[in-house]
Amino acid sequence: MIIDANMHWLPENLFKDRSLRDSFINCVPCAYGVYCKVTTIPGTKLQQIVIEKPEGYANLNYAENQYDSNTQLKDMDEAGVDIGILRIPCWQEWLGLEICKIVNSELAKHVQKHPGRFLALAVVPPWGTEECLKEVDRCIKELGFVGVQLAAHYGNLYLDEEDFKPYFKKLNKLGVPVVVHHTPLPVDYHSLIKYTNFRRQYGRCVDQTTAVGRELFSGMFEEFPNLKLIHTMLGGGFFAYADMLAPRKAGTKEALERFEAADKIRGYLENNIYFDTSGATQWGKTQLECAVKVLGAEHILYGSSYPVRREWFAKGVGYIKSLNIDEKENSLILGENAAKLFNINIEEIK
Repeated sequence: MIIDANMHWLPENLFKDRSLRDSFINCVPCAYGVYCKVTTIPGTKLQQIVIEKPEGYANLNYAENQYDSNTQLKDMDEAGVDIGILRIPCWQEWLGLEICKIVNSELAKHVQKHPGRFLALAVVPPWGTEECLKEVDRCIKELGFVGVQLAAHYGNLYLDEEDFKPYFKKLNKLGVPVVVHHTPLPVDYHSLIKYTNFRRQYGRCVDQTTAVGRELFSGMFEEFPNLKLIHTMLGGGFFAYADMLAPRKAGTKEALERFEAADKIRGYLENNIYFDTSGATQWGKTQLECAVKVLGAEHILYGSSYPVRREWFAKGVGYIKSLNIDEKENSLILGENAAKLFNINIEEIK
């Protein structure tokens, strides 16, 4: 069974319900340099929501008519995807609790319309207040969501900061997986903004790599050993840095040991950190095969970032199957890892 662990969802009526649309737009903090506007997609009559940071530099586009269930199911059937795990794309950083409640309820209805095809991740502000923790319980225990979703950072705060400990304490106790979605740019982004594709793609990678590194080196998993964090975009290509940041012991005598925490870091990578492909075809086969070799197939989940680019979705499953990896590794990436992490009963769904 093929499970896409990274499918995007927004309320189907977002562009038609002015009040709902304005609630989404108004939560974007323009006072802190993030700007949101509604425009027409060139050459069409369809609307799009564009988010810029800083003003004049577009980083996100949300298009009308891309999130209805009929289109999703048709595209899933054509791509060979059995189950899609739904999350909202990048709004996690800004949504307040009341709009999160609306989003979670609407997402639950969307999932319930099509039994066995969709599962959902809860979106809740990660501040650990009583009301926020109640909403987590509602989503997991009442709505049947299979995990929660977070942004890689909130404002200037990455997830290793003290501010998030009450929330992580709750998630650690519940034992539910946490998907960490990239934000459009890292906290420190000024050297990245000038060129569009460099900003929009590499900026996300810098953000994810920074997030993963801070989580590993902060020691937060000592306090929350049950946390399973699943990072988008292969953690920004974290496989390229894993052995450098946490080198394996070579057995030689060093005059000065500069990597004394390496064993602990490798332990956190083994027990607490996972990655999704976020559009497999954009990486290229050599890079994906390297990621499997370095990170281990048991730590990689298939994710398409649908509907960002139709090619990634349409060709993604076949692309993973074409890699020079063994059949077991293929099965782990395309579904078994997601089923295990999100506690999906495949037989029950069948």
